[in-house]
Amino acid sequence: MTLVRVIARPLIASSFVVSGVDRLRTAGATAPQLKPVLTGVAKVIPSAGAITGNEKLVGQVLGATQVGAAVLLGIGRFSRVAALLLTVTTTVNALVDYRSADASTPEAKKARRSQLLKNLSLIGAVLLAAVDTNGRPGIAWRAEHLATEAKKSAAGLSKDARKQLKKADKAVRKTASDVVGS
Repeated sequence: MTLVRVIARPLIASSFVVSGVDRLRTAGATAPQLKPVLTGVAKVIPSAGAITGNEKLVGQVLGATQVGAAVLLGIGRFSRVAALLLTVTTTVNALVDYRSADASTPEAKKARRSQLLKNLSLIGAVLLAAVDTNGRPGIAWRAEHLATEAKKSAAGLSKDARKQLKKADKAVRKTASDVVGS
């Protein structure tokens, strides 16, 4: 792991640990703030109604998820999965914070906008961490190189074998692009 990763991941994670612990401590008080967002989720996904009905529990789960994922990101274990979890929890927190913030005065509007920008910056940071392969090749690169090596090995095969290899190559490349999303 490079020095930048050793420093950056714990720095990013620290904000999420503090936010998650705060969410855990004040889950009952912040439950009313979650209600409008959870109501919207329940309208979009009706089967989530059983889960979204208990705002305090959802707040506790969000807080615990943030703490756990932030610790994993900070120590460099399962950092891509942890970063994705932090992206989801931070998006929910950003929605809740923005909807529940006071916007009656110019100063309150400025504070609301500042909080939103901070949350968006954190989302950007964890999205970058989610795609960081830690200097190792990703799945798409490995699949592409596997296909290239297979082509080289199959140079002496019959015409039918080459056709099958070509089909397999297309399938591997399609799967790799589906996984990576490019």
